[in-house]
Amino acid sequence: MSQGFFGIDLTPLRVSKQYRRLYTAGFITALGSQATFVAVPFQLKQLTHSTLAVGAIGLVELAPLVVFGLYGGVLADRLNRRRLIISMEVTLMVTTMMLVVNALLAHPLVWILYLDAAIAAAASSLQRPSIEALNQLFVSHQLQRSASMLANVRFTTASIIGPALGGLAAVAFGPGSVYVANVVTFTFSVLLLLTLHATPPQLSSSVSDVAALRDGLRYARSRPDIVGTYIIDLLAMILAFPVVMLPFVATRFHEHYALAILYTGLPAGALIATLTSRWTRHVHRYGRAVVLSAALWGLGIALFGFSSSLWLVLLGLAIGGGADSVSGIFRSTMWNESIPPEVRGRMAGIEMISYSLGPTAGQFRAGVMAAWTSLRFSLTFGGLACTGSVAVVTAALPSLWSFDARTDEHVAEVRALREMDGNAA
Repeated sequence: MSQGFFGIDLTPLRVSKQYRRLYTAGFITALGSQATFVAVPFQLKQLTHSTLAVGAIGLVELAPLVVFGLYGGVLADRLNRRRLIISMEVTLMVTTMMLVVNALLAHPLVWILYLDAAIAAAASSLQRPSIEALNQLFVSHQLQRSASMLANVRFTTASIIGPALGGLAAVAFGPGSVYVANVVTFTFSVLLLLTLHATPPQLSSSVSDVAALRDGLRYARSRPDIVGTYIIDLLAMILAFPVVMLPFVATRFHEHYALAILYTGLPAGALIATLTSRWTRHVHRYGRAVVLSAALWGLGIALFGFSSSLWLVLLGLAIGGGADSVSGIFRSTMWNESIPPEVRGRMAGIEMISYSLGPTAGQFRAGVMAAWTSLRFSLTFGGLACTGSVAVVTAALPSLWSFDARTDEHVAEVRALREMDGNAA
C-alpha cells in the first residue's frame, strides 16, 4: 500500500489513472462550488435580511433533487457516464455565468438566485450518480475503503479552502468575484473530464426507464441495511444541517473573521477525523459505525447551536464535522462493497437524494424554525432531534446495526463479481 500522511492510503490514486483524473476534476469543481455555496446565501442575506428567504434556497432545490436524482441514477446505468458527467459540468458552468451577470446588475435580482439554485440542483442530481458509479468502476474492490477516505480528504479540504476564500472574497470584493472564480474552476474541471474513457452501459436498451427505476427501488427495498444508511443520513441533514444559518450565527460575535472561521468548522473537523482514520480499517461492523457517528453529529450541532462562545460554537461544528466524516467513510464503503455494479448507478441516485435532499430540506427547516422561534432554538433542537431519531431508526432496522462486512452475503457476492469481471483500475 502507498501510505500518505497519517496513514491515508494513496494506492487508488497511484494505480488508476482514470480515477486520478476524476478525483482531480472533482477537487477543482468542489473548490469553486464550495466558494459559491457561501456567496449565494451571503448575497441573499444582503438583499433580503431574512432567515426565511435564505432558508428558502433549500425549498426550490427539493423537487429537482428528487426527480433528477432518481432519473440520474437510471441514466448512470443506461448511458455513457463520461458524456453525461461532462454535459452536466458544462451546464453547471453556464448557471454560474448567470450568477456573474446578475451580480453585475446595479440591483441584483433575488429570483435569479433561486432559479440558479434549482437548475444547479437538477444538473448536479443528473451528474452525481454517474460519478459515484465510476468511482466504484475505477477502483478495485479491496481499495474501496481507501477511496472513501480519499474522497473525504478531497471534499473536506475543498470545504475548508473554498468557503474560507469565498467568504473573504464575498465580503471584500462582492459575491460576483466568487462566481467568476467558480467559472474558471469549472473550465479546468471540464478539460480534465474530457480525458476520461467512455464506459459501456449496464442496462439493456430494451428495458424502459420506468422499469429500470422500478428494479432499482425493488433492490433497495430488499436491503433494509442499505436503506437504513439512507434514512439516517437524510434525518441527520434535515434536522441538524446548520450551514445556511452561519451568516446569522456570525452576527452574534464581534470578530470580523467570525463568518470565515465558522465556515471552516465542519470541514476542519472532518479533515482531522479523516487524516486520523487509520483505525477504521479494523472496523467491520459498518452499520454500527454509521449509527454512532450520526448520533455524535447531532450532539455536536446541538453544542454549536446552544453555545454563546465563538470557540465552543467552533468546537461543536468540528465535532459534528468529524462524526459526519467517519459516517461518510463507512456509508460509502458499505455501498461500494455490497451493491452490485449493474444497479450501482440507480442506487447512487437514491443515495444522492439522501445526502443532497437532506441538507436542502435542512436549510429550509432551519430557516423556518428560526423565523418562528429563534436561531438558537432551531439549531439546538435540531441537533438533539437528530440524535433521538437515529436511535429510533436503529431500533426499527436491526439489520443495519448487525451488518458485518466479514460475513455479509452481499459483500461476498460483489467481491466475486468484480474478481470474475476483472477490476477496471
